[in-house]
Amino acid sequence: MLYVVATPIGNLSDVSERVLKTLKEADFILCEDTRVTGKLCHKFSIETPLISYHHHSGEKKQAEIMKKLRKGKDLALVTDAGTPGIADPAGKLIKLIKDSGMTIEISSIPGPSAITAAASVSGFYMNKFTFLGFPPKKRKRKKFFEELLSYDHPVIIYESPHRIIKTLKEIADLKNGQAVVCRELTKMHEKNYRGKLKEIIADLEGEKHTKGEFTVIIKNE
Repeated sequence: MLYVVATPIGNLSDVSERVLKTLKEADFILCEDTRVTGKLCHKFSIETPLISYHHHSGEKKQAEIMKKLRKGKDLALVTDAGTPGIADPAGKLIKLIKDSGMTIEISSIPGPSAITAAASVSGFYMNKFTFLGFPPKKRKRKKFFEELLSYDHPVIIYESPHRIIKTLKEIADLKNGQAVVCRELTKMHEKNYRGKLKEIIADLEGEKHTKGEFTVIIKNE
């Protein structure tokens, strides 16, 4: 059995009893960064062994995981924060299992997600939206932003603190539309910026620090 387990995106109080039970009862926990997941396990006295599984995990690591599944082991797959399978390598592993022909049951243990958290406080009509993940770091950025602005409904992206202002400026140069930018969702220093993109950029540039992960919603209409 493979359990796809959502973990808190910042506030550990958001963890569910079902998540804790699953992590404690699994034979192994697959995680992007053992240090990050290790803190969660320490907080809730989870002693399940951790196995590193991330974007750069190669065939050897995949074979190790598949061998454990063939032996009937129960594995819990987590990301550093939030719901696996969104902007992380979970989808690659699930496809590998499906393509292998093995009759391995895959079960979702739902929970927090930065996408839905941001959408719920956006104030935009979110009955339909598109998620595009992280923008390219170098090549094809303009093409990415042109696609982002081509939709007639809100678009959600992720961005790092190191590139958030640069990214917002590149979008605003194409269209200075309405947006909501959420920083550090569910954490102590959570803050939501609203308004025209250039207004939000000015607010961010006025901050002493732009630490934390960002979830950005661009309102297209």
